[in-house]
Amino acid sequence: MRAQFVLSEIGVGLRRNLTMTFAVIVSVALSLALFGGSLLMREQVSTMKGYWYDKVNVSIFLCNKNDKETAANCAKGAVTEAQKQEIESELKQMNIVESVHFETSEEAYKHYKEQFGDSPLADSLTPDQMQESFRIKLKDPERYDVISTAFAARPGVQEVQDQKALVDDLFNLLNGMNFAALGVMTLMLIVALMLIVNTVRVSAFSRRRETGIMRLVGASSFYIQMPFIMEAAIAGLLGAGFACVLLVSGQYFLVNNWLVDKIDVINFIGWDAVLAKLPLVLAIGLLMPAFAAFFALRKYLKV
Repeated sequence: MRAQFVLSEIGVGLRRNLTMTFAVIVSVALSLALFGGSLLMREQVSTMKGYWYDKVNVSIFLCNKNDKETAANCAKGAVTEAQKQEIESELKQMNIVESVHFETSEEAYKHYKEQFGDSPLADSLTPDQMQESFRIKLKDPERYDVISTAFAARPGVQEVQDQKALVDDLFNLLNGMNFAALGVMTLMLIVALMLIVNTVRVSAFSRRRETGIMRLVGASSFYIQMPFIMEAAIAGLLGAGFACVLLVSGQYFLVNNWLVDKIDVINFIGWDAVLAKLPLVLAIGLLMPAFAAFFALRKYLKV
């Protein structure tokens, strides 16, 4: 009998505040969709960092005959064989270096033609104009400064370049977008909580006579509060369900059927990452409104 009464009261409350309940569902859905999307974005950035940082190298570009007037370290002309051997020997002795590859000017010219063959400058370049270089793979990509400090001012070295810096701007942009999404999510959660509290207040005020009678006949506070808490929890759970639908749809339509075909250089996260976030979204959608309603009722159900 008690369970039937609680369920009937939940139905009455949801019908009485249909408009506000719908607003709660929409705001919870959007805020939790942004929350889940932010978690997935963070995981995607971490995956991309692991993938790209593993591939980037530190490059030590050596002086050639054309750098004599453009670089201070190349004032004495092109790098000598002794200088190249000395640099290579020191690199191989460093414990932070995983591997060292020497790229000749002919190899550099070939790679340039493969990547920029359509450029107007491609036909005017010759192999002897390309720079020789050492391509260094570090055990820890963050230790670039050790290589730069050791070789940047070395005679015969035109420049030390860290390829990691080329992708850091992309990761900074993605992290900025993630923080922006988190900011919007926080604002939406605040709006959702305010709507939940107001909905519970209106519902409690409209049924103050019934709750007063229940209090007078000896009903416990928990028994009186339960219908209101369940109303908020059901609305939040429905919103969380719609958020899960948005996340799954985003993975299927946006990532799997569009971005994967458009951007083939990124290893996108899969369904396992998305499905792992859904229980958390549902749990937050259920518990957050319930706790908000519980604290709001402590004042408005006093008789």
